[in-house]
Amino acid sequence: MHPSMKLIGIGDNGQESLLPQYIQWIEDSEVLVGGERVLGFFPAYTGEKIVIKGGLSTLVEKLSTETRNIVILASGDPLFYGIGGLLAKKLDIELYPYMSSMQLAFSRMGESWQDAYVTSIHGRSMKGLAQRIDGKKKIALLTDADNSPNALARYLKHFGMTEYRAFVAENLQGDNEKCGWYSLDELEEAEFSPLNVVILKQMEAPKRYALGIDDEEFSQRKPDKGLITKKEIRVLSLHAMQLQRDSIVWDVGTCTGSMAIEAGKLAPEGQVFAVEKNAPDLENCLQNQQKFRVDITAIHSKAPAGLENFPDPDAIFIGGTGGEMVELLKLCCTRLKPNGRIVLNAATIENLYKAVEAFKACGFAVDILQAQLSRSKPILDMTRFVPLNPIYIISAHRKEENHE
Repeated sequence: MHPSMKLIGIGDNGQESLLPQYIQWIEDSEVLVGGERVLGFFPAYTGEKIVIKGGLSTLVEKLSTETRNIVILASGDPLFYGIGGLLAKKLDIELYPYMSSMQLAFSRMGESWQDAYVTSIHGRSMKGLAQRIDGKKKIALLTDADNSPNALARYLKHFGMTEYRAFVAENLQGDNEKCGWYSLDELEEAEFSPLNVVILKQMEAPKRYALGIDDEEFSQRKPDKGLITKKEIRVLSLHAMQLQRDSIVWDVGTCTGSMAIEAGKLAPEGQVFAVEKNAPDLENCLQNQQKFRVDITAIHSKAPAGLENFPDPDAIFIGGTGGEMVELLKLCCTRLKPNGRIVLNAATIENLYKAVEAFKACGFAVDILQAQLSRSKPILDMTRFVPLNPIYIISAHRKEENHE
């Protein structure tokens, strides 16, 4: 029986980072696998070297049939945004991690890191980062050439996240290692090596918003205010959508963006996609995103046009519909993921009836909540109540096959 492969983590200081036992294993091996940079630490190696380039699937295939004694090298901790997770699933492998770049960065900074929120903008979009990190005290980020510390600084400033200072650790354990603190303005201007880790530290607590943000807090169209899903209706509608932390959400007819923004806060690890046909309303929506630190995709379009480019949703909110309601609802029913929810707010009995019929035609089950709410208002030294417009909150979901 051939020995299992060994996956060994290595630092940027090369062989110095390895235990004598690991060096022995490498010397005894017949094949050494790794990226060009780490293989370069072993110029005298006499066995075969396999360079990891591009996708891992061909490498996995090749290694799964190997009977020779193999060592794979990876930088840092191969199980921290590295190749280790995938290889360990597919191959019989023993893992010997080195310190991750993140661990080293915190050690240079002199702070504990069990309470840090760790994420990556390396090779992935920065979209949605604002709501993921908002309010967190320590955030550790892996960057890349495009999503550099400079780009990160611009992004944070766009969302007003000026409560953060950044610690940047470059070329950790390499010859030209450099670590230091930066304000966001300094972070935007300075030059950094492509190999860096950024840690954001909150210097003062930002303003936090709880579920049900006050209507007045949102930028909205002047003078005819009121094109906003009122706070109480918003909370009931969000509840009906049954959002999870990673839900993909559509907001059709987003207007000021109040529903999309609250959905983004409830599903910070998910994604929110919004459409709005009025350009001035969309402008308000963009301002609100900045203020409330929710980074959503909002486009100028008259639904159902524009929805074809969005990924299939777990939840859809429809705040208002034009003439093509039936066509829109059909499309939403088709695209909704299994176990998803569609929530529609209707102010008239005609639209209520049309929506219920359209959902039934698609084989969806419907629940309706009629919300008639009043808010207190002082009158002299007494209190009276002012009603909100009554509204129908319609929730639709696919009927379950087995017990219908």
